[in-house]
Amino acid sequence: MSSSERSRDQGTVPAFVPPLAAVAGVVYSSWILQFLLNPHLDAVNGYVSELSASDQPYHGLFSGGDFLAGALSITVAAVVLRRLRPRGWALAGWLALLLFGIFSIGDSLFAMDCAPNSDPTCALRERAEKVSFAHEFHSVTSTLVVTSGIISLIALTIAARRYGRWPVLARWSWPVMVVETTTALATLPLMYFGLTLGVMERIQVTVISVWLFVIAVELYTGRRRARARARRRIVTRPIRRTGDTAVREKATNP
Repeated sequence: MSSSERSRDQGTVPAFVPPLAAVAGVVYSSWILQFLLNPHLDAVNGYVSELSASDQPYHGLFSGGDFLAGALSITVAAVVLRRLRPRGWALAGWLALLLFGIFSIGDSLFAMDCAPNSDPTCALRERAEKVSFAHEFHSVTSTLVVTSGIISLIALTIAARRYGRWPVLARWSWPVMVVETTTALATLPLMYFGLTLGVMERIQVTVISVWLFVIAVELYTGRRRARARARRRIVTRPIRRTGDTAVREKATNP
């Protein structure tokens, strides 16, 4: 890593950015409200996206959670890209987070018509291709959300460990990445058998929420580290005398 790249990466983001990442993690876990608002939906085999289906109660709340999480993720990634100007794996990771936000908004806008894994009639409508374009396209946006989230995890994990900075990401993103990737791969055979898909997907969503929290903590501690470095650069020069007056000067190290 060149000195110019390192100096850019050691920059900080505004104080409002870490809370935005944390809020994104909270609202992206809105599916937990299912047990209170829509307990009849199958949480074992039904997709999380079925909570946002047009015929489900409180579908606007769950869809709005995806939309807000996406908008906040876009804001966080855009500010980081503009302020820190990362390169290499770091650039790939933050761009993937930006895409994650875009596809999350797409997930909310292209909501399903009904819940096929909880409603046999809806499943028959799917097979007869009597569902809307939004219902059919939802599977595309959902796949892109998961893919971009995993890419963000992998790329920023590699960046944190390779460049020797971002200690929070270097420590916590590795296990988060392993869990997310494992559950995503485990979903593939489960889709064939149609078993416990809801459980696996809820684990994936939860891990992404944890990932957003890790990002929030890293951005916050990054600001603290930067302030600490700035304080250390302020030193007291030796006393110099001008006539009979002792003057003590403070300056910043070069």
